[in-house]
Amino acid sequence: MEDQRITRINELYHKSQSVGLTDEEKEEQAKLRKEYIAAIRRNLRGTLDQVSFVNPDGSITKASELKKR
Repeated sequence: MEDQRITRINELYHKSQSVGLTDEEKEEQAKLRKEYIAAIRRNLRGTLDQVSFVNPDGSITKASELKKR
């Protein structure tokens, strides 16, 4: 996610705490938050797909293989 979008999320948050948001700004905030959460989930999924587990018998199982079961 771009730094500009994160900055805008923070601006809207601070404005909501001080003077409140218009309906358009509330919609923008909700949209930006959804995009942010989606980006976090994509990044987390990418990281977890790279994780491997060492089984007691010494074999290695990738986390992505466990997800398929």
